Amino acid sequence: MKRVSIKDVAKKAGVSASTVSYVLNRTPTETISPETTKRVMDAVEKLGYVPNLNARSLASKYSNLIGVLIPQTEPGKEFMFSNPFYGELLSAIEYTARQNGYHLLLSGTQEDQSYMGIAQNRDLDGIIIVGTYPGENLYQLKRLGVPIVLVDSYVKDKDFYTVGIDDRKGARLATDYLIKKGHKKIAFISGSIRENGVNIKRWEGYCDAMKEAGLSINEDAIYSGNVDYNYGLIAAKQYIDRGKNQTAAFITADVISIGVLKGLIQHGVNVPEDFSIVSFDGVYLARMSYPSLTTVSQDIAGKGKRAVQLILDATGNKEKSYTDCVLPLRLVERDSVRELRCE
Repeated sequence: MKRVSIKDVAKKAGVSASTVSYVLNRTPTETISPETTKRVMDAVEKLGYVPNLNARSLASKYSNLIGVLIPQTEPGKEFMFSNPFYGELLSAIEYTARQNGYHLLLSGTQEDQSYMGIAQNRDLDGIIIVGTYPGENLYQLKRLGVPIVLVDSYVKDKDFYTVGIDDRKGARLATDYLIKKGHKKIAFISGSIRENGVNIKRWEGYCDAMKEAGLSINEDAIYSGNVDYNYGLIAAKQYIDRGKNQTAAFITADVISIGVLKGLIQHGVNVPEDFSIVSFDGVYLARMSYPSLTTVSQDIAGKGKRAVQLILDATGNKEKSYTDCVLPLRLVERDSVRELRCE
């Protein structure tokens, strides 16, 4: 079936092809009467005309395409969709981009895979990278000459925009809350702890709170694995096998916490009667779990919206100025913490 062209629309509306272009692109320098605009839009609807984005990008020098790269730092081929955090973040990125006439190119990458290999030849207007670490892979992208936004990254470089939170402060907030509820033996359950990563900042916040309260940090209270539901099940079993020496845990991701909840129940440990949990992220599943999770809530959607807006603001602006956007946190009290009374 032949694709409907702009010339077909022009013929149907009885106007020139340039007039159709002015109407569809809302060209501010051209004044088109309401009657002509209506004829053009009626023709577009009747013929089912769809703009050729490739042709439009050639004319405007912009592709209206934003790349989203998520390095695979956890094992598993479906890691992006095993954690609801990514679903909420990507939904916000896609919606904000679409509202502004942009589309997404989404890709996961292996840790040793070149970002350039994915980004080059795509004619991207900007790139959002989630959870990356310093390295040559990242710095190669500077050669593309497009705005690059790092989300949840502790890479500090004037050529990149960053959007994130104060992970150390959030972890301290969570641990302080447990301490104020009377808990002294508090476990730390996390994904892998790597230099310049989110989890090491949350580990540091946990240590800050414990040390300030004069509480010891024992090796058997530290659990580290993957950021997923299955690791939560494993951590719960490890807690049982190690002798159940803690009364509470700060867990660095809601998806792990939900696995821990299920695993503890399977071994006859009830939350919060026998064991208390403060989690981190504030994904929608945190309020749907049973019991619902007390968690440090971050504005996940806000991260996605802000990342897209930084690209939109920077597109075409050659005067790049470093922007470090830190969004607020709040602790949401629910049902997963029990207060221990002093004897």
